[in-house]
Amino acid sequence: MARNGISFFLLLSVVPAYAAERGGGGAAGLATGSLMLATVLGGLVTPRLVGRFGYRLTLIVGLFLLGAPALVLTVSGQTAWIVAVCFVRGLGFALTIVAGGALTASLIPDQRRGEGLALVGVVSGVPSLIALPLGLWPADRVGYGPVAVTGGLAALAAIAFVLGLPNHMDHTDHTDHSEQPLGVVRGLRTGALLRPVLVFAATATAAGIVVTFLPLAVPSAPAGVIATALFVQTAASTLTRWLAGRLGDRHGSARLILPGLLLSAAGVLVIAPTANPVSVVAGTAIFGAGFGITQNATLTLMYAHVSATSYGTVSALWNLAYDGGMGVGAAGFGIAAGLTGYPWAFTLTALLMLGAAAPALRDRRTPAGPA
Repeated sequence: MARNGISFFLLLSVVPAYAAERGGGGAAGLATGSLMLATVLGGLVTPRLVGRFGYRLTLIVGLFLLGAPALVLTVSGQTAWIVAVCFVRGLGFALTIVAGGALTASLIPDQRRGEGLALVGVVSGVPSLIALPLGLWPADRVGYGPVAVTGGLAALAAIAFVLGLPNHMDHTDHTDHSEQPLGVVRGLRTGALLRPVLVFAATATAAGIVVTFLPLAVPSAPAGVIATALFVQTAASTLTRWLAGRLGDRHGSARLILPGLLLSAAGVLVIAPTANPVSVVAGTAIFGAGFGITQNATLTLMYAHVSATSYGTVSALWNLAYDGGMGVGAAGFGIAAGLTGYPWAFTLTALLMLGAAAPALRDRRTPAGPA
């Protein structure tokens, strides 16, 4: 199940824009924050749900919760309603990304994990490449309602494809059945897993900020600038995610994490002069390149540190970093931008991201192996 589904990315910038139109920039941050908070909470219990009910039922329920609430998003413009809809969608999103990620990892040979995950990222990146910049364009012309319904129906339609997936994976090729899976809490206490989580969370924080606030930070830009910026960000991320997978399998993923982090922070810094359209587009391209590298390198490194029985936990932790980072970034940036303005808020974000350089440096010196 591709993480970057049409349903999610089509509405990722549309819903904050709808919330901001009804309740201001604070409402936009709350909408994204609610979505990601629910995704974090749902992701923590998904490995247990998969173990009890299997992949198929977990994915079906997740797609339903992701899609059905979108159909009624525009019933009300009240912030509380939008936040509630986002929360339910976040729970569904959690079930699909964690269960889908674990299932995908189980199907990829260990020696080709980096490139395999990269190819999955490229395939799943195609919907985001189209849907993320496209969402705002029809919303401006036909309204938020039709776009929200389209996103909801896309998730519900995907349920039909889940029926042909394996319900449980046989891990006999990878590990002993008697080995106990690593729990989420224990995983967070394991340095080999926590360090990539912290680095990826730092870059995901910026990702949540960019997709939520870029349309608000550059309101007077020429037509197409925001759509172009979101397109080049996703395109750069998709390309470098694939390149990172190929290089990681040959030279080690740990070596790529620090360059990815530094490139991401540099991109956010370049975005900061929001009055300059060229700077905005260039910054999102640079950020996207760094984000793609950290996406692949951190996930590949985490899988290398565990046995197959703990793939669900790795998927949950990585997505915890992704969605928790995006949610915290969106909510916190909304407050910061209200106090300092968008340029300084982007600059502060870039500086804070550099705090994750310490765990990234540590991983460069730590060989991959069982945690």
